[in-house]
Amino acid sequence: MNDELLPEVPPSVETDPYRPPQVEAILRQARDLVDSARPMPLSASSMINKEELLSLLDEAMGRLPEDLRAARWLLKEREEFLAKVRREGDEILELARSRAERLVQRTEVVRTAEQRARQLVETARDETRRMRRETEDYCDQKLQSFESLLGSARDTISAGRRKLQETVLDRERQKQPPVEPLDSENQPRPGVAMFDQDDAVGEYPR
Repeated sequence: MNDELLPEVPPSVETDPYRPPQVEAILRQARDLVDSARPMPLSASSMINKEELLSLLDEAMGRLPEDLRAARWLLKEREEFLAKVRREGDEILELARSRAERLVQRTEVVRTAEQRARQLVETARDETRRMRRETEDYCDQKLQSFESLLGSARDTISAGRRKLQETVLDRERQKQPPVEPLDSENQPRPGVAMFDQDDAVGEYPR
């Protein structure tokens, strides 16, 4: 989709910018409308309120750009958060090294100071790795939720369109008049040629 249509702005949500949007609820309404449609006699199709279904589908499609903006904002926030975690990790490592150096300088037991310094550095690295893993898992869950939502939107819209097309075709079939069979007297007998007046006129000279 064009970048001009999806500016990099945070989604308009007051509390949780990554909560599921209203598209899913709208699609559920559209599906309930299709499921609760009155079946047509002697047919697998159903009577559907066309205006109501189209209104729900249009509203869902109108809200999809907001969902895409939210997903795009989540990706941007993920990169910024990872960069922040890396900076904080570097600061923790630098602080650990500084503390280790001070311990080495101030203590007479150099070996103990070096061991403590290594422990501090390793603890800082473990904390940084843990924060990165949690951030990756959180972002992956949110992106998976958006992917599932968009797939559900596509499937529901396709099902609604097929249902609407089937209803229109059934109505057109019902409007066509039945074909009346020929009377037995007017049907040609086997082996007897039908008389064609135009062909007979052509046989006589003018």
